[in-house]
Amino acid sequence: MVYQNNSNSAAESDFGYGKILAILLRRRLWFLVVFANVVAIAVVSALLEDPTYESTMQLLVEPNYQTSQNQLGAIGDQPQADSEEDYATQLNLMRSQQFLQKTVESLKTQYPDLEAGDISRSLELSQVTEEETQTKIFRAVYTSDDPIKTQEVLEALQKVYLEYNLQQQELRLSRGLEAINKQLQEAREDLANSQGNLEGFLQRHALIQPDQQASAVIEALSRVQQEQQTTRAQYEEANARYGALQRQIALTPQSALISARLSQSPRYQFLLSEVQKTDVALAEQQAIYTDADLNVQVLLDRRQNQLRLLQEEIARVVGSAREAIANENQILRLGQLSETDLELVGQLVELQTNLLGLRARSQSLATAEQQLRSELSRLPSLIAEYERLQPEVESERTAIQQLLALRQELSAQLTQGGFNWQVVEAPEWGRKIAPNPRVSLLMGIVIGLFLGGIAAFIREVTDDVIHTPEDLAAHVKLSLLGTLSEVSLPSRKSPIPFRRTQSQLSSSNLVQKLTLLREPIDFIYKNIQLQNQNSQFNSLIITSTLPNEGKSTVAIGLALSATRLGQRVLLIDANLRSPAIQQYLQCSNEKGLSNVLADPSMELRPTPISVCGVNIDLLTSGPLLEDSVRLLSSYQAKDLMQKYVSEYDLVILDTPPVLGSVDTLQIASICDGVLLVGRIDHITKAELTQAVTLLQNFNVIGVLANGSKEFKGIATSMKS
Repeated sequence: MVYQNNSNSAAESDFGYGKILAILLRRRLWFLVVFANVVAIAVVSALLEDPTYESTMQLLVEPNYQTSQNQLGAIGDQPQADSEEDYATQLNLMRSQQFLQKTVESLKTQYPDLEAGDISRSLELSQVTEEETQTKIFRAVYTSDDPIKTQEVLEALQKVYLEYNLQQQELRLSRGLEAINKQLQEAREDLANSQGNLEGFLQRHALIQPDQQASAVIEALSRVQQEQQTTRAQYEEANARYGALQRQIALTPQSALISARLSQSPRYQFLLSEVQKTDVALAEQQAIYTDADLNVQVLLDRRQNQLRLLQEEIARVVGSAREAIANENQILRLGQLSETDLELVGQLVELQTNLLGLRARSQSLATAEQQLRSELSRLPSLIAEYERLQPEVESERTAIQQLLALRQELSAQLTQGGFNWQVVEAPEWGRKIAPNPRVSLLMGIVIGLFLGGIAAFIREVTDDVIHTPEDLAAHVKLSLLGTLSEVSLPSRKSPIPFRRTQSQLSSSNLVQKLTLLREPIDFIYKNIQLQNQNSQFNSLIITSTLPNEGKSTVAIGLALSATRLGQRVLLIDANLRSPAIQQYLQCSNEKGLSNVLADPSMELRPTPISVCGVNIDLLTSGPLLEDSVRLLSSYQAKDLMQKYVSEYDLVILDTPPVLGSVDTLQIASICDGVLLVGRIDHITKAELTQAVTLLQNFNVIGVLANGSKEFKGIATSMKS
């Protein structure tokens, strides 16, 4: 069982339109009272408000020499020219005290009490906007309680603006020429500096046209790369042929060269022939005699002398290559090449020479490529510097030409004049703008709706009462087993512990209400079985947080539902302080649970009764006792519960509310499960939290919402 506080549950709830509408309907009285008061205040204020009049005028603030001023502003920093285009500054200037004070002085005869502060508070200056674009037209609005005064004030202000503008015309033009001359001098100096920087740069780096030089280097680099590819291909082809020839003659290049030289030596060939003859004779003698024979020894000595002569001949022919001859077999094998082998050896030597040449060419091309790349890597920074310096020169030349043309144009305008503001819209008599009852009423309705909604939601937030089944389940995080609605909801009262209540229901009313409760409580009981199918419970307590929440009605309804499903059910009224079941069922309460607990030897069987055509066993509470807690905490209560559990399939106990007594907690300690009944719009979150906290050590199987308006007409409940 998990408990979650109010702030967390509220944050996790779905605050949709349906819930907003439900809150407004529930707090409609607060909403309507605030709404009515706001609308009434708005209407009364509109009726009592003094009339207000408004007059307007519009001025075009752009001077006649617009083109020249725009060009002037585009060239550089022109403080006076920029001020003409700075409309925010122009607005502040028009609001200044010097203009307002001149206006007051011109109107002193008509309005002796008029002050500059009065005009400042009632005057509104703004720039006209069309389609989100600021225009060059200013709009002046003046409000007053006199329609004639609004027009006269704006006319006097208009005259002051135009006079000031005429005085400033010649001054603005003179300053414009002065600024142009200054910029012209600066531009000429900048041009000389830029040209000097460009010439010095070209001389330092020996450049004429960096772009063309870069193109030439790139072209040369491309040619070198192509030659490198060609040389690499030729080298790979020659190397492949060289390897094939070397494998074909089965000799290293050095051995092949030695064999070729020896094959052309007559003395070597003669000595080799003599060695071969000696080998034949030696083989014949060794076939007959041993090595110790004198003839064999003579032949062996001769062969050694012949081999020595061969080595001397090889040394004479090949020179330093003698070290490559390692043994006797190599001595005898050298110089025995055919004409074909000699031709292949010549080709091998030629290919070796070609490979050396191609390798040297490749190295030379790599060096040239490196030099070109180094030159190319240097050029981008030079080109960037050149491209930076060259536009500066051109820009300065263009600026000088523009300044010269602008100076000539402004000189002509200075002789001709032509600086005036144009009145686009002259001021007229002020029109009435307030009070406007229709607008005031509309504003009152809008504000009233807003404030009424705020009041309703503030009341909802400060209200601790639970109003929906979802709030009930979310606040305690228990399974919501079902909801019941009622025809008439009892008034909310504070609980009075241990108070006896008298039922006003007749037998016919009970049967009628239990008939309406049949399907909803059958659904609730089936829901209890489905959610607790993995756990076996034979005894179930029906309790509530406070009195009058419908727990007794639920207890009777669940007993009837379980009996209709074929179970043997015992209904016990365990509310020893304020019993109600025997009153609803109109049964005798002379003997009951209290008698059995007080006298364990007493034999008292439950009373069979018939309700709505269903037979159940009932054990009433019995006579009231002062110390019910002592009886419920005794061993007799536990033994009695074990006895009834063994005789019945389900034992349902109607207990007192959790708050106000400890009887329910004591009974819960000897039962399998607890069902908590909560009445909507009756129980508060604080009371529910307190009850759940007291029951946290017991098996609370779920909560049942009674008195829900969301399912009105489905079921009808009674209050216990």
